[in-house]
This record gives sequence, C-alpha cells and structure tokens, in this order.
Amino acid sequence: MNEQDIADIKLRIAQGDEYALRALHSLFCDKLYQSAYMIVGSREVAEEIVSDVFMKLWRQRQEIAQVRDIASFLFIMTRNLSLDELRRSSGRRYFGIDDIQLPPLLVDATPEELMISAEIVRKINQAINELPPRCKMIFKLVKVDGLRHKEVAKLLNISLKTVEAQMAIALKRLHSAVSIYLPTFSKHR
Repeated sequence: MNEQDIADIKLRIAQGDEYALRALHSLFCDKLYQSAYMIVGSREVAEEIVSDVFMKLWRQRQEIAQVRDIASFLFIMTRNLSLDELRRSSGRRYFGIDDIQLPPLLVDATPEELMISAEIVRKINQAINELPPRCKMIFKLVKVDGLRHKEVAKLLNISLKTVEAQMAIALKRLHSAVSIYLPTFSKHR
C-alpha cells in the first residue's frame, strides 16, 4: 500500500468508516501483535493489547487525520500499552523457539547435525532471554520485525547510535552463545 492509500484509509476512519479500520487492522495487526508479544510474553495478552490499540484508535478517530506516520503511531501505542501491562503484571518475558526464524535444515542432515542444530537454537533462545529488556526489544524490532535501525530509533525515541550499540551487544552475546558450535557444525558439511 502506498502513502495515498494510507491517507485515504485515515480519512475514511476519521469519517467513521469501520471498513477502513478493518483495512488498517489487516495491514498492521501481525506486526503489532509481534511487538506486543515480545514485551509481554503472552499470546493472549498481546492479542488483547492489539485489540485495545485499535479500539483506542477508533475512539480517537477524529484526530487520526493529523497523524503523519500511522505505522509509528500504532507501534508507539502498542509499545506503551504493552509496557503498561508489563508494569501491572510485573511479569517476565521469555522467548520461545517459535520466536526465532532459522533457515530450514538440510534434508540430508545427519543425526549429529540435527542434535547440534537443536542445541544451537536452545542456546540462541537462552541468549535472547538473557538480554536486557531494551536490548531484547531493539533486537526483536530489527531482526524479527525487519525494521531498519533508523526506524527503531524513531519508534523508541532513542538515538541511532543507541540502536546500533544495543544491536552490537545483542549480536555479540548471540555469537558468544553459539560460537563453540559453529566450528564443529561446519566440519560436518
């Protein structure tokens, strides 16, 4: 969808068009859900947060036409509601194996390679879980959601240098977690 399509959707929402809200929901629902899930760690709570974002947007629909960047607006709203929920619940977030996208294993992988691959995934998950909360959020926004460093800086209202530094920390820790497996793994290829 181009900028004009988004502008049309915003105008239609401001005029009370529920179909336009559904179109916006279709565009952003999955990414907002992933962002909320990254923070709160619960699928059900993340779904509720995304629903709350769109309900809040609907209640404030008259002001939506003034929002220049709807994507950033929705992500910031999702982040804020997620952090509010996290503060309320004082919960702890854990990454699951489904949260990491790894390349598929080769069909001709040996049992040893499969075992090593499973161990690498476990170590990656553990390393991600041990990242500081802000570092984990930045890592997820860049590597899972596919945002550029500049977009993450704008979304989180931090400097580009902070994003780059946090990504360096995350990648260094992930590399340290799996580096002992990589030489062994590559010997068998």
